Amino acid sequence: MTANSRIKPVERATKRSWDEWLAFMDGIGARDLDHKQIALKVYYELEGAGVEPLGWWTQAVTVAYEQFIGRRIPGQRPDGTFQMSVSKATKLGMRELMDAWTLFAREDAFVSALIVGDPKVSGTDRRITWRAKVADGSSVVVTSEPKPHGTASIVATQIGLPGPAENDEARANWTAAVQRFLVRGASA
Repeated sequence: MTANSRIKPVERATKRSWDEWLAFMDGIGARDLDHKQIALKVYYELEGAGVEPLGWWTQAVTVAYEQFIGRRIPGQRPDGTFQMSVSKATKLGMRELMDAWTLFAREDAFVSALIVGDPKVSGTDRRITWRAKVADGSSVVVTSEPKPHGTASIVATQIGLPGPAENDEARANWTAAVQRFLVRGASA
């Protein structure tokens, strides 16, 4: 049983103690269920309880439980691969941020060397996303998400990394890339 930094936020958001969540998980036989099955039961348990955003907290409860019982370690996805994210607030608007990121990604040595093929950009009023494949089979998703007062944050995520060491290396590389972007690409 691993100490888990996700437990306190889950308790605050759901207004349930961790012991109550453990009793719930025992009651549904969660140790014998896969991630999707647990998440579905947690979703129905939280539905109507005023927990928002419901899907996000459903995943938070499920992942915290899986980490608690030792089924996965921090950063590990249900398929056994790893995922990391780096996010920073900017003074740019959502569209302006993505335009600056797209230009930066073409020019930055780390980002341009990492990706294969052409990135895809899509979006809505709630989020603009830049997606790219990586030679090692993982993928990169960079989002521009709105913040108050017309600004946006950048979130860089690499998904499908094979292990914790690669996850840590990716986090360090993306932290540096986002910092370079903030200095060069987002200063416009």
